[in-house]
Amino acid sequence: MVLSLAMTSVVRLRLISLVGSVIFVVYGSLIGSVPIGLTNVAIAALNIWFLRNELGGHRALGAVVVPVDSPFLADFLQFHLADIRRFQPDFAIPEPEPDLVAMLLMRDGLPAGAFIGRQRGTDLLVVLDHVTKPYRDSQISTWLFGRGSAVFRRLGVERLVSPPGTDAHRTYLERMGFTRSGAAMYVRELP
Repeated sequence: MVLSLAMTSVVRLRLISLVGSVIFVVYGSLIGSVPIGLTNVAIAALNIWFLRNELGGHRALGAVVVPVDSPFLADFLQFHLADIRRFQPDFAIPEPEPDLVAMLLMRDGLPAGAFIGRQRGTDLLVVLDHVTKPYRDSQISTWLFGRGSAVFRRLGVERLVSPPGTDAHRTYLERMGFTRSGAAMYVRELP
């Protein structure tokens, strides 16, 4: 239970809390304590309810194209810069250029991440693909590269090309359906 409170990811918090409550249900049963058992059955049910809502696709997800020099985007990137560089260590906040495309990734009307790419014809070279800690398990990226890919299609993009960044970033790219292309890039065809 204590470990769940240390989580920054909502999904991990709920999963660890669920495991803890199930353990306490068993513990309550073993010592014959009805209050411990009932309280933790209620906690487990709440965790299942919230996990179902979080992972069940009922969230309002979106991507809003914004100017690269948008003050809000600049503040967002500056605030999250240290976390961004954990996955993409070479990232620097870009200056506006005609071929740069920037998006704020939204969840339930709140900014949850940012995506920046450099458009080259029908390819979009990924400069930044970042979701903030609390929303990393919220399936925003799965939505963006799947059902939400229309935002890319409206820009004329058919394929995303990304450098691998760190090992964790490589793993993320592979999980999102990117495939290795040569020694230094990962590619994902859009549906």
